[in-house]
Amino acid sequence: MDEQVYDPQALQAKWQPRWEELKPFAVVEDDADPRPRRYMLDMFPYPSGDLHMGHAEVFAIGDVVARYWFLKGYNVLHPIGWDSFGLPAENAAIKRNAHPAEWTYSNIDTQAASFQRYAISFDWTRRLHTSDAEYYKWNQWLFTRFFERGLAYRKGGLVNWCPNDQTVLANEQVVAGKCERCGADVIRRELTQWYFKITDYADRLVDDMARLEGGWPDRVLTMQRNWIGRSTGADVEFEIEGRKDPVTVYTTRPDTLYGATFFVVAADAPLAAEIVTEERRPALEAYRAEVAKLSDIERMSTEKEKTGVYLGVHAINPVNGERIPVWAADYVLADYGHGAIMAVPAHDQRDLDFALKFDLPVKVVVHTGMADPGESGKATPGEGKLVNSGPLDGLGKTEAIEKIIEILAERGTGKATVNYRLRDWLLSRQRFWGTPIPIIHCGECGEVPVPDADLPVVLPDLRGEALAPKGVSPLASATDWVNVPCPSCGGPAKRDTDTMDTFVDSSWYFLRYLDPKFDDGPFDLAKAEKWGPIDQYVGGVEHAVLHLLYSRFFTKVLHDMGMITWDEPFLRLLNQGQVINGGKAMSKTLGNGVDLGVQIDNFGVDAVRLTMVFAGPPEDDIDWADVSPAASLKFLARALRVMTDASGAGTDVAAGDLELRKVVHRTIDEVTKLVETHRFNVAVARLMELTSATRKAIDSGPGAADPAVREAAEALAVMLSIVAPYTAEEGWERLGHQPSVARATWPVADPALLVQDSVTAVVQVAGKVRDRLEVSPDISDTDLEVLALSSEKVKAHLDGAPRKVIVRAPKLVNIVP
Repeated sequence: MDEQVYDPQALQAKWQPRWEELKPFAVVEDDADPRPRRYMLDMFPYPSGDLHMGHAEVFAIGDVVARYWFLKGYNVLHPIGWDSFGLPAENAAIKRNAHPAEWTYSNIDTQAASFQRYAISFDWTRRLHTSDAEYYKWNQWLFTRFFERGLAYRKGGLVNWCPNDQTVLANEQVVAGKCERCGADVIRRELTQWYFKITDYADRLVDDMARLEGGWPDRVLTMQRNWIGRSTGADVEFEIEGRKDPVTVYTTRPDTLYGATFFVVAADAPLAAEIVTEERRPALEAYRAEVAKLSDIERMSTEKEKTGVYLGVHAINPVNGERIPVWAADYVLADYGHGAIMAVPAHDQRDLDFALKFDLPVKVVVHTGMADPGESGKATPGEGKLVNSGPLDGLGKTEAIEKIIEILAERGTGKATVNYRLRDWLLSRQRFWGTPIPIIHCGECGEVPVPDADLPVVLPDLRGEALAPKGVSPLASATDWVNVPCPSCGGPAKRDTDTMDTFVDSSWYFLRYLDPKFDDGPFDLAKAEKWGPIDQYVGGVEHAVLHLLYSRFFTKVLHDMGMITWDEPFLRLLNQGQVINGGKAMSKTLGNGVDLGVQIDNFGVDAVRLTMVFAGPPEDDIDWADVSPAASLKFLARALRVMTDASGAGTDVAAGDLELRKVVHRTIDEVTKLVETHRFNVAVARLMELTSATRKAIDSGPGAADPAVREAAEALAVMLSIVAPYTAEEGWERLGHQPSVARATWPVADPALLVQDSVTAVVQVAGKVRDRLEVSPDISDTDLEVLALSSEKVKAHLDGAPRKVIVRAPKLVNIVP
């Protein structure tokens, strides 16, 4: 077969309908099946259009894992569904004067066809859509269970508000002060909203990450720990002149209490309005109006110039009785700690910036050996000996903290405590296309859950302009839907008109995949025990906080409800990088977008998949300007030609060429280890080397009839199938096997053929290869260094003794002259 006649489109047209008939990836639920189970999960897509280059990368990576597991003899669950509620569909419906479902399900159908074309090993019988009533019914059922356990509650307070999308946002959905969805500047607004009490699980969410180390990327664990932000410190009570009750502040450095020279209240906290003098009230109200325009991120930025308003009152420092002025400022948040802080400007940079701006005292109480902060403008937050601190003088940080907490406890003005950056999950949304919150508001009975028998609460038929954002949910206009009798007393009542954050949908969807048609609960408990937790999860690092934290929270709640016995959802996590072009993110504005469909039309599915996997480690970005699907296409043609030419080879492997057999089995051994450690790009390189070695054996070695050639071609077909399934399937058939190659067995290396008589050691001088030495694979670093320095080719590039010799026996010597 000439490589030039390799036709990827013909292979796709041939094998796609065959696979649809064979269903090689259907899950077997038979308990008699002896195969161990594995659950492979991709983060499910949002149906905003057809598949794009990012989908091409992440699903190719996940498919490598799933197909490998199938070939290794596992009963694999690899499902697909769509995260199909959300603002893009609603905005599209407004623009098109249509219902969000029309846009949503049309895009789902498009993506489903593209997934089938892209040959992902999904079990299509598990397909689900979170916007189906049969799915979101169970969102509502779970909400009710959370409500009954005190984990779902409603309260008033300041929230993040997107003025463009006209809805609230969780803290995690505000990026650099802007709405994650539309990019509009986020403001703060007073609203009564629904929350999930994720803070009840803060300690477990932190502590249990120790069990994920080694299975999750370190940076994701760090991001979650930082977001939860657990810290130990003390609650300290300050009296405010003119106020009956003291105000509590939280500090991680109670040892610096003697250095507190002023007191700061969050400008938008009720406390500020309560204690301000009448003379200073107009200034405070004007300032609060300005602060309302800022996001939490902007307020906490160290780059932002400090602003504030003096409230006209003083606080009393509980350790020395000093009167210190009370200010309102934007760099303290109303919902962090107690909404107020003691300011120690000498040892906190934000406090120091504020003090210098408003000419407030700076008092050093920790001697660190650095310049005076009041003069240098640089705070000294580190450790040292306490000074100017009465009974704490001379103590180190740890001893001083213990001592001051003891003193505060004796006086009844403080105690040791733990604090968290994490806030409860704000889940109300003032938009239509989401799960209706299953609560009925009754004037007599209060908040009444919709009875389970009346679930799901189905969305009314609103479309077009009726969905336009109005500051309240569009559902409020559906009066026939809103006005209902109270389930408890039968009196007139109203449905809650907010919908749930779509992250509720994705917090437990992996359990619904176990049986999407199950109707006796949100998921089949018995199947959850068989399949859970998920063995491998693949998706973007951008979900490190938003989605993964919420999923972990849900899983722990379900565990506590007795529905599952495991309390972490994902044993292993693999994050993929981005697909960029020319060093920049793809965008229409830059004109550097790459259309996945065009790439597939030009080069075929296998070439695109191979390019994605071969481009680099999964976690690295892929720059499309630096890769070549055309080169991938040429390799696939060579590989198929090798499999075709080997079809007439003998089957007595023991009689095959020994040197080629060694190459085959070393490749099997290496590729197996590389796939297990997710070094997929290097595994592809090894398959390319095997293809070249087999080609050489056919053309100038033992010939196409040698049994070792067949062994090589069959191993190539099976291993290549995890990356390029169309090409591998065709090659497998030409080698005389029944389809599907997905039902074959991953080859096993013969240990006897892995023994190497010699290894080629590369010797570099100043980074350039100067010699290659054939050495024993067991050679020591010392012996290899002696051989390298004895080489005449090496000596020719050295002028005297080298400065440094780096040896990595048995394969590398790097000499620095």
